[in-house]
Amino acid sequence: MVIGERSELGEVARRTWVIWAGLFALGVGFGVLVTGHGFPWWFAPVMSASMFAGSVEFILVGMLAAGAPLAAVALTTFLVNSRHLFYGLSFPLHLVRGRMRKAYSVFALCDEAYALTANRDPNTLTSGSILWTQLGLHASWALGALSGGIAGAYLLSGLKGMGFVLTALFIVLTMDAFRQNPDRIALSLAVGAALVAQLVLPGSMVLAAMSLFAVALVTRSKLARPRDVLADSRA
Repeated sequence: MVIGERSELGEVARRTWVIWAGLFALGVGFGVLVTGHGFPWWFAPVMSASMFAGSVEFILVGMLAAGAPLAAVALTTFLVNSRHLFYGLSFPLHLVRGRMRKAYSVFALCDEAYALTANRDPNTLTSGSILWTQLGLHASWALGALSGGIAGAYLLSGLKGMGFVLTALFIVLTMDAFRQNPDRIALSLAVGAALVAQLVLPGSMVLAAMSLFAVALVTRSKLARPRDVLADSRA
């Protein structure tokens, strides 16, 4: 490892260690949940390391424990993870160098990775900083699942409430993103899209909310463009 990569790792760790710690804690909750459903402790880290799908893994554990059909599992996975299609529109993948690194970056694209990179100034991002961020998130999640699986199998069987860590983590990410870019209109559109989706399509709330929010942002951009053109012409 070269000195430049070490310095990038140190910078990323200083900036994101709290998020890594949050994912580790969430992974512990997932590991406990896995053993609570009767699966062996090693199933949690294997699933987390190979899938790295976060909330989908929580859902899949319950579905697998209930013996859900494969088609239902596949459809649920697609619907919940379809939000990544929107992430890909603005995630700075073009900054990642190398085919293998790009492939891993696509695999490791999660909500936290998007929040930690997409809102930053592209001039401050490098291939190394993006990959270290994602690798740290991936390792934190898998190691947390490993710890939770072992603890759940021998110490913490029946523990409840760990699932709220996910909600708390996203609240913190939203607050940090708003502090960096206090766009009240975008925040209002996001909240409105979530409320409408919850009322209209509660079973597919995430997909519906993301779709509605994307339409709202595109509409907002198109409405703002004529005003920008007019302002430029007057100048």
